[in-house]
Amino acid sequence: MDEQLKILFCEDDENLGMLLREYLQAKGFSTDLFPDGDAGYKGFLKEKYDLCVLDVMMPKKDGFTLAQEIRQVNSEIPIIFLTAKTMKDDILEGFKLGADDYLTKPFSMEELLLRIEAILRRVKGKKIKDVPYYTIGKFTFDTQKQTLTLGQKVTKLTTKECELLSLLCAHINEVLERNYALKTIWVDDNYFNARSMDVYITKLRKLLKEDPNIEIINIHGKGYKLIAPAE
Repeated sequence: MDEQLKILFCEDDENLGMLLREYLQAKGFSTDLFPDGDAGYKGFLKEKYDLCVLDVMMPKKDGFTLAQEIRQVNSEIPIIFLTAKTMKDDILEGFKLGADDYLTKPFSMEELLLRIEAILRRVKGKKIKDVPYYTIGKFTFDTQKQTLTLGQKVTKLTTKECELLSLLCAHINEVLERNYALKTIWVDDNYFNARSMDVYITKLRKLLKEDPNIEIINIHGKGYKLIAPAE
């Protein structure tokens, strides 16, 4: 690893937390461990992190609340949730908050490492930004600054929103295959990643609805199509 990347790790189980921190440090990651959401947020404000690993059930402040506060400060930092819960609603709630991945306990340390490395490759490596900007109807989409502009209104996009909108724009007025989008952005086309993508599609629809000539439609059994006037 050319540079040591820094991870914020929040886990109230002291034994598990220490074990995972030592493992991640042995793999070359600088890892700060915090026992609750309050301590995690204070730590986040003091340091610059490349990724957050947050336990959902924590004292003082749960992982979902902490993620919301972190997102208000940095909308782009990747977040992985850890939880003992298996309810789909909890997992979908995490994705609605912008989670990049979700691991249900018990899990192997190797699996966590692979998830972290996959996310960091996407963030630090090649991103879907070959075209610097797109004109989508009345909007200007800057893929470098991750902004969507309509008149004087500028909306900052999250990394996932930017990557997904970039793919849609690259296939404008054509079908963007669902599995291709999942493997390009999320690497794995499993159920939870697919539901996560649905959440982001809904977010993009809301952002683009101010121009009635733009629409993202579902193509049954295939994927999505961004319909917009030709430049």
